[in-house]
Amino acid sequence: MRRLSLRTAWFVLFLLCAASFALMTWAARTDSAIADEWAHIPAGYDYVHNLDYRFNPEHPPLVKALAMLPVLFINPSYPVGNHAWTDEVNGQWDMGTAFLYYSGNDANLILQTARIVPILLTILTIVMAYLLARRIMGPWWALLPAALFALDPTVIAHGHYVTTDVGAALGVLVSLYFFIQYMKDPGTRNLWYAGLAFGFAQVTKFSTPLLIPLYLFLMIVMAIKELSVRWNSAARKIKESLRLLGRAIGRFALICLIGYALVVYPVYFLFTFNYPVDRQVADTTALLGSFDGGPTPAGTACHALRCVADLDIRMAGNAVTRPFAEYLLGILMVVQRADGGNRIYFLGAVRETGGWAYFPVTYLLKEPLPTLAIVITGLVLAIWWMVKKRRGAHRGFAAYLSSNFAQFSMASFVVLYWGYSMHSPLNIGVRHLMPTIPLIFILAASAWKTWITRIDFSWVTKLMTAPADFSLETMMKSAQKTARSVFYSTAKYVVLAVLLMWLLVETLFAGPYFLSYFNEVGGGTWGGYRYVTDSNYDWGQDLLRLQAFVNAHPEIDKIAVDYFGGGNPQYYLGDRNVYWTAAGGNPADHGIHWFAVSINELQSGIQPLAPGETRSASDTFTWLAAARPLAPAGMGNVPQPDFRIGTSIFVYRL
Repeated sequence: MRRLSLRTAWFVLFLLCAASFALMTWAARTDSAIADEWAHIPAGYDYVHNLDYRFNPEHPPLVKALAMLPVLFINPSYPVGNHAWTDEVNGQWDMGTAFLYYSGNDANLILQTARIVPILLTILTIVMAYLLARRIMGPWWALLPAALFALDPTVIAHGHYVTTDVGAALGVLVSLYFFIQYMKDPGTRNLWYAGLAFGFAQVTKFSTPLLIPLYLFLMIVMAIKELSVRWNSAARKIKESLRLLGRAIGRFALICLIGYALVVYPVYFLFTFNYPVDRQVADTTALLGSFDGGPTPAGTACHALRCVADLDIRMAGNAVTRPFAEYLLGILMVVQRADGGNRIYFLGAVRETGGWAYFPVTYLLKEPLPTLAIVITGLVLAIWWMVKKRRGAHRGFAAYLSSNFAQFSMASFVVLYWGYSMHSPLNIGVRHLMPTIPLIFILAASAWKTWITRIDFSWVTKLMTAPADFSLETMMKSAQKTARSVFYSTAKYVVLAVLLMWLLVETLFAGPYFLSYFNEVGGGTWGGYRYVTDSNYDWGQDLLRLQAFVNAHPEIDKIAVDYFGGGNPQYYLGDRNVYWTAAGGNPADHGIHWFAVSINELQSGIQPLAPGETRSASDTFTWLAAARPLAPAGMGNVPQPDFRIGTSIFVYRL
């Protein structure tokens, strides 16, 4: 019977994966290239076809390289004679244009072929979320976080793109799974698994180095816990304390050593194999030219992070260390970009940073309401139980860790990751939180399981073992109490089932515009742009739909296009396309009576600036605001378009 139940749970998981796969495939076939694919696709093909890493070093290679393996079989032309390859430093955008749109290749075929692997990696992430959850709550309850992840519109949106966000979620899940296994059974085999899984995470996204302080913290916490359990023994002595802490740090160092030596180094060694040493040194020097104040003057000592940049340049020129140099370059570029911020539209104003509220607010606006109901309920329950158990915290915490180390590990990573993200000035979209999303779902599901299944049948056991202690009145009261508990538990199951059905319907109705999904509080899929744009709403996914619109309107002889994304309007619209920006003014003044603009560009050029921000007057759409009434009223209103292409491109007939 148990085996049959387990098989049924796996079958339900298969159905969830199949549904998510179908939704992602639907979106993958209808979405044009988004902004990051414009760089990731040519870079990934360069890695696997040429074993050369001159493009896109600010992201690790794994997802990009795997995505391009199927593309090898269609053998597209790769323009190594283009100036982006021969002369530019990290000319990823120009190479993306040349490779996809101006080398005789079928851009749509490359795009759809490249998206196969990211979709499969997303399915694998669903399975890993299930496996990690199953360690905590069993095979059936583990389906709850798997379902929340598989049917999440944000996951479906970013799961079918050649980007690193879902890959990072997979890396974190795999790494935590084997780390938790090692901490419970610290044998040699589990040590190797934990180290290799850690290395796997490091080649998915440069946010995963946050696992380093997490692992060190968890190992020290467990050493302190072990010390507290032996409080009355020799462990109380300083010598024993140092031994336990030293062992924890040693285990941590071994995991990092295995990951970096056996995964990170070989991967970067492979993809830098044909990257000329002198070119790597020149590129590294140029990319770090302004890092932390610029190059250290001759005869002076370096300072702060500039010492790391100078070391990286020297490592790039050494045949042995240059794979690590390329990895370190990526981390330094992420640090450099984060310090510079990112111009966005957020809550009625255009600004370089969103502040600490950016990620929490965007998450609350974009997550489906049924999902938020499950997550927030789980969070409230967890906090309530912690408050109730605050007495005897010293001994209680040690007991909690013994039975809930997995939950503590996941919660610690979520707090660390969210804290770092909220502090960072680089606010690039809710997708940045992807590594924490499956962990949040697992933690919420764990709380729901405890809440729903708390039914006290202990009186039945007592009645059977000591019937003399029970009067008829006592037995009836206990039975009534249990009946009420069963009723409330059943009601909770019904509420949970309704929330899951709501999520399914919500996700289906969002398709295929999953990237632009906002919940009802956030204006819905068609109104979310009023609150925040960029990759939360408009990443260039609707250019294929603009092509279909123009083809269906032969009266459009010319159309001015101000487009944000990874597509190429000239490739899709041909001679009818006229490249345009806000600085060009009103296209009608130049005899062009159709204007298409991405909502990301429109909001950046029409909404007021946050205090302290500046913007050139030529980068605004004052002429459009004067000519058209604003709709809808309120925050983030824009000139009323004549047509709307998908969710993100607004078309005006002038």
